[in-house]
Amino acid sequence: MEIVRITPAVWQLRFPVGHVHLIRLPDGCALVDTGVPGSAPAVLDALDRLGHRPEEVRQIVLTHSHLDHMGAAADLVAATGARVLAGALDAPFVRGTAPEPVAAHTAAEHTLHEQVMAGLADADVPPLKHVPVDIELNDGDTLDGWGEPVRVLHVPGHTPGSIALHLTSSGVLFPGDNIATADGRAILGPFNVDRRRAIASFRRLAALDVETVCVPHGLPLTENASAVLRTATPEDDWV
Repeated sequence: MEIVRITPAVWQLRFPVGHVHLIRLPDGCALVDTGVPGSAPAVLDALDRLGHRPEEVRQIVLTHSHLDHMGAAADLVAATGARVLAGALDAPFVRGTAPEPVAAHTAAEHTLHEQVMAGLADADVPPLKHVPVDIELNDGDTLDGWGEPVRVLHVPGHTPGSIALHLTSSGVLFPGDNIATADGRAILGPFNVDRRRAIASFRRLAALDVETVCVPHGLPLTENASAVLRTATPEDDWV
């Protein structure tokens, strides 16, 4: 795991599958996503290296319910006491009270998914632990305690309750798996339950005025982010 500073308040904890983002708050810090199961020790080590104690983690925001995003949430809650926030429609999947919807893979996505799952098996990733959701988030909600306005956007398609976070003053966007990057381009994230809705959500995020896009897969967009998003062609990805 590599720690990469993206902005004065945001660090990317770069994992082989599913990056975690740490945000420095006025009175502690927050995490956006948690990595695959077994990632908690590395995340806690990163907190220590950045000068934070576990109990300083105030919030763990899950952009959606997939195991590379919520995988270490239960262990991190146990270590930090943080509250878990997730999209309202994904909350049952995070809690484990409803089955995870099955994605509709294209042929290209099917091959990639097999590769990813084989890699996780080879790495002996432990079983997923579900976790209670303290706050269910809906479109238009705002987050408290971040030192600037944070707007929640419901961006369905990847999962039914996928969310994005838009820090409107600093122009930082956490898009969840709706957006990935490859070779400096913004692309549609793969493995969507509803490809049409995922593309519509991508287009909604691309219309925002943003300076930085912190993607969970790929490198962050830190220059001309809005222009990169608006020239993307998600309709052509993974076909």
